[in-house]
Amino acid sequence: MCAFVEKKIGTRQLGKNGPTVSEIGLGCMGMSEFYGSISEEQNFNTLQVALDLGCNFFDTASIYGLGENEKLLGRFFVNKDRASFFLATKCGVKRDPNDLAKRIIDNSPEHIKQSCQESLDRLKMNYIDLYYIHRIEGQGEKIKESMRAMVNLLQEGKIRYVGLSEPSEKIIREANTALLEYTGGQHKLTAVQTEYSLMSRTPEIDGAIAACRELNIGFVPYAPLGRQFLTAPNLSSEDYPVGDFRKVLPRFQLENAEHNQKIVSQISKMAEEKGCTTAQLSLAWVLAQDKYIVPIPGTKRVKYLKENLQATSIALSPADLTRLDKIAPIGAFRGTRYTKDLMKATNLKTEEEVMRDKHFSQSEEDL
Repeated sequence: MCAFVEKKIGTRQLGKNGPTVSEIGLGCMGMSEFYGSISEEQNFNTLQVALDLGCNFFDTASIYGLGENEKLLGRFFVNKDRASFFLATKCGVKRDPNDLAKRIIDNSPEHIKQSCQESLDRLKMNYIDLYYIHRIEGQGEKIKESMRAMVNLLQEGKIRYVGLSEPSEKIIREANTALLEYTGGQHKLTAVQTEYSLMSRTPEIDGAIAACRELNIGFVPYAPLGRQFLTAPNLSSEDYPVGDFRKVLPRFQLENAEHNQKIVSQISKMAEEKGCTTAQLSLAWVLAQDKYIVPIPGTKRVKYLKENLQATSIALSPADLTRLDKIAPIGAFRGTRYTKDLMKATNLKTEEEVMRDKHFSQSEEDL
């Protein structure tokens, strides 16, 4: 279907004054856990092709595979030119080896500093390019303390840039202000990472994207293909083996999947008309939302990596964007991003909860 010529992709900035990275990055989580079988040879091949095609932005976290994902990247990059890639990893969440579904959020300075050193050891690197707090503890009461710890890591040369994953608009602003204050204006928040796609549009209604635009902070959508759901019109939980993370996700359950498949079918029809794949159209939509947006679709396979990177060649007109908004408006897809327990454990809100909170907030302003 796709007739694009294979070529290196271009670059974008993470925020107005942020680092320059490839237009699309690579989420590496699935290379070690959550998405089925694992092959180091396959992973290394995919990572090398990514570099060859100009994709230099790689995303991992301390908890992926209980550190194994960082070790994988450490083995791959150990003899590579350090300037040839930009690596992001995360701290702030702990997992129990005896209960892998359990999450403990810890944003304390002690955890941040210890986790950073452990990540550096696993990665076999002297510094981390972009260091995120993976999830926010409580309502962000410790965010200023956390930012002070991040500043210490900046001063020690262990990290180059600071990011947050899944923060609220309020926390984005507070963290950014704290960084500017503690560094005398030398550092600000570089990037905010959260799930964002045609399937997950919460950042448009909770103020996260608007705050990033206002403050010139980069925005990094993870799962921009809906964890594969947006790549094909007939997926459901039954398509995955036991142990695959998607088998338990509400959006993939049959009662929701049948509804969601109808929406994806319409996206697929539009993609066919434009001569591209559904995945490419979905990524092109994300890229079109802001010049400082850099999505990080994950894959273990060269075939899908190449397909994803070719999305940078697709130009969407205002009419195309309007059509996609009509096909998949905010709230169109059914089912939450994670299970109820995991949403609660990681302090994430559903689109319905965000809309309700926004309504109450507006009502209070009217009083």
